[in-house]
Amino acid sequence: MVCAGLERLGWAVHERLVEGSARAGTGATLRDSLAGALHGIPDGELVLLDGLLTARAAPVVAAHGGRLHLVLLVHLPHGLETAAGAGADLRAAERTVLDAVTTVVTTSRWTRDWLVETYAVDPSRIQVASPGVTSAEPAVPSASGHRLLCVGAITPTKGQDVLVEALAEDADLPWSGRCVGALDVEPGFVDRVLTRGVALGLGERLTFTGSAPPEAVAAEYADVDLLVVPSRFETYGMVITEALARAVPVLAAAVGGVPEALGTAPDGRRPGLLVTPAQPAAFASALREWLTDHDLRDDLRSAAAARRSTLRDWSDTSHTISTVLSRAAA
Repeated sequence: MVCAGLERLGWAVHERLVEGSARAGTGATLRDSLAGALHGIPDGELVLLDGLLTARAAPVVAAHGGRLHLVLLVHLPHGLETAAGAGADLRAAERTVLDAVTTVVTTSRWTRDWLVETYAVDPSRIQVASPGVTSAEPAVPSASGHRLLCVGAITPTKGQDVLVEALAEDADLPWSGRCVGALDVEPGFVDRVLTRGVALGLGERLTFTGSAPPEAVAAEYADVDLLVVPSRFETYGMVITEALARAVPVLAAAVGGVPEALGTAPDGRRPGLLVTPAQPAAFASALREWLTDHDLRDDLRSAAAARRSTLRDWSDTSHTISTVLSRAAA
């Protein structure tokens, strides 16, 4: 979306694909691929780097920081990772990358503030460019509000284990749930979540679909009453604005940039419910309110419809990044 938007604004965009991934164990491939990509770029050129790739290739970024105008797009700071033994090393590498680049772009104010607090980055070097959202037709709600949707890879970060426990507490109420997202990122966690769901009697009411192409995810949003986001942390939460683009209210854990993504309607109403993270009882209580209180559902649906009209589209995001790039190249 952003690259196409920059091209429409007159930028000559040349994408470079990098092999490997941000996961542990792929660092050598990633470093070699990124080094090759950057080596072929002439001195003084402007480069927008995907921050998901850089921390595991920090020496490469540092080596080119003096000759290229590097702009770092931070979706998810690597320093937030809590894997045993990985936190300190990743934070040190991320600090190296932040020191090497000209400018930083974050997807939320929360992420900007986290980088400033954690790494003492000069706030003037950071620009927020909130993700846009593609407009869509409003979903048609059901009277009971029973159709629940969770979108995201099945991982501890996304918190589907919290959702399973919460739904079990509300098993006496009418609901049906669908979890759409990759099942191969954390296979051990997936096995535990699925096994626990069956043990709690949720097997026929809660479906895990696996990964889905964008058009299939869009169809899921069109046939849902409530988006549920049980994440343990999020730097923004694009699934939230994707739901709001269809006037679908949200029940989410109040973590990171989630409140920012949820936002408010022009009259100040919140288009959803925020609860304490990693607390199944809190999630279950809020879901029970949604399922049993008709007036609450109507109010949240109204607020979501009003919030829909205030969402940024991708052209806004592209304009913001374009301005950042122009300043970095000056």
